[in-house]
Amino acid sequence: MLRKNLLVLVALLTLAGMILAACQPATQAPTEAPATEAPTQETEEATPAPTPEPEPKTLVVCQGQEPETLYIYGGSMLAARHIQQAVYDGPIDNRTYAYQPVILEKLPSIEDGDAVINKVTVQEGDMVVDDNGDPVELAEGVKIRPAGCRSSDCAVEFDGNPVEMDQMVVTFKMLEGLKWSDGEPLTADDSVYSYEVAADPDTPASKSTIQRTASYEATDDTTIVWTGLPGYIDSTYFTNFWNPLPRHLWQEQLGYSAADLLEAEESSRMPMGWGAFIIKEWVAGDHITVEKNPNYFRADEGLPYVDTVIFRFVSDANAAVAQLVSGECDIVTQDASLDDQAELLLKLEDQGVVKPVFLTGTVWEHVDFCIKPVESYDRPDFFSDVRMRQAIAYCLDRQSVVDSVLYGRSTVIDSYIPPEHPLYAGDRLVHYDYDPEKGQALLEEMGWVDEDGDGVREAHGVEGVADGTPLEFKWQSTTASLRVQYMQIFQQNLADCGIKVNLENLPAAEYFADGPDGPLFGRHFDLGSFAWLTGVEPPCDLYLTEGIPGDPEAVDENGNPLYPNGWGGWNDTGFSDPEYDAACKRALQALPGTEDYIEGHKESQRIFSEQLPVVPLFLRLKIAATRPEVTGFIMDPTENSEMWNIEAFDIQTP
Repeated sequence: MLRKNLLVLVALLTLAGMILAACQPATQAPTEAPATEAPTQETEEATPAPTPEPEPKTLVVCQGQEPETLYIYGGSMLAARHIQQAVYDGPIDNRTYAYQPVILEKLPSIEDGDAVINKVTVQEGDMVVDDNGDPVELAEGVKIRPAGCRSSDCAVEFDGNPVEMDQMVVTFKMLEGLKWSDGEPLTADDSVYSYEVAADPDTPASKSTIQRTASYEATDDTTIVWTGLPGYIDSTYFTNFWNPLPRHLWQEQLGYSAADLLEAEESSRMPMGWGAFIIKEWVAGDHITVEKNPNYFRADEGLPYVDTVIFRFVSDANAAVAQLVSGECDIVTQDASLDDQAELLLKLEDQGVVKPVFLTGTVWEHVDFCIKPVESYDRPDFFSDVRMRQAIAYCLDRQSVVDSVLYGRSTVIDSYIPPEHPLYAGDRLVHYDYDPEKGQALLEEMGWVDEDGDGVREAHGVEGVADGTPLEFKWQSTTASLRVQYMQIFQQNLADCGIKVNLENLPAAEYFADGPDGPLFGRHFDLGSFAWLTGVEPPCDLYLTEGIPGDPEAVDENGNPLYPNGWGGWNDTGFSDPEYDAACKRALQALPGTEDYIEGHKESQRIFSEQLPVVPLFLRLKIAATRPEVTGFIMDPTENSEMWNIEAFDIQTP
């Protein structure tokens, strides 16, 4: 197939060269201009010829999926993020394990004084954050951290008398003169409006920070003050700025509620922004076109460099590469699933036809155990015993997948952050090298033995499992080529350990559907694999108890579900460990650089690697490609979308 693809591409290139040669004008010898006399005083001076306007530039980006919505609170698809980067610039970027302000003058900091920790007096009935990091109504017996306390070691039980606690106050200053693409001023109140929408129960956005917020207020047109609940020390306080939304249009003119915004044309398909481009059209199933925003705040820098960007939806990776070679696409994005095109891209690079980019970042592939399925999912309790999870990890030859499927360009990982991350726990982690003998020993220790000799182990005295139950379950994922390939390899690995695994690859929309319907986030699966798109901060919160979707215990201080309809959590495994929760919340409630912050994150990773709610497989390759004439294209390990600096993309003509 590869040879066939190459022959087709070479033919295309040859044909293109013939067409270009045929279209060149014939060479002509210069003709001598007729002599003219110098103008006299009576002769009218010649008018200079006008400078020709530069030809408009159009850039075509071919991406693998069509977004379901462009509403920032409507989903988290990478396909949507590409277009959102064109519509919104920032407001805060997160490149190379750090943060950068875009529409803010600076990021607030304790050192500069625009973030402060005040002592405030609290009393019974006040909302505070307790020692566990949870928002609660203060009452006798609640364990809290008094002012100056940064760990559970100094926490005390509230006895009913007023007490001082720490409260964070952070001031954000926006750039002057920002405008929406319709020319209306973009103000601090637009960020407050976004906060109000995000906080609405009808908006399916995380309420974690919102529940720990005392107030979020605009003090003037460019200044916003975030105040946390007493006791909440947020490690990423400098990012508590909500992406502005156009109150003047969505609320004041159109009267949309939070529920309306989930489906409204103006929010889901044609959202207004302040970025380099404005959405012109969305042709369902084909493309989205954006055009230069004349009110872009960096327009005086000559940005953006191109006039129009067409985001074309090309779901077939072969077709995407062919269109890149033929010039129909200028960029093919990472979500086009170019993994199985890697060898071809490298050969085309040698020919000078394309410029591929291979990068590992914080996107990591993992296989999840459904440790705590919903009650209606009737199957043996395979995974509550950590030894089963560890045995499966030892039986998976992850390095062979990296070598064969990812061309040796990725890394097997033992945590939810890459080894290059400043907070990587290193030697504290349990490493699960491919060791099927160790995996089989753990299985036999539990009572899983193949006594009938059919190659599949059965339960013999396994706690909570009927004797004779075969060690057989299902592994589900999407139909992405990478996953189909590695699942087949791992299926054989597990068979070698006496585990029978049945594979099922589902359409992404079905697999990732919200609970209770979707198998993954409805918690009615056995094994499931996918990738998390993480960022700068170690995502220990992925496995907090409070993140279990559909968990009746995931309620707020008033007993109300944390998520709409009781679903919306992200911890699909159902994993719950008090020590892990404590370590993660220790980090999340500490300031960057402090001992609690560093130790909390490293301890969370240690517990994760021991308890193994999921097996980290490898870092996903970010593979994208451009035509040689495209400039400004930079992929980054922690910026999920390669469109983060789309305003600087250009096409250099020879």
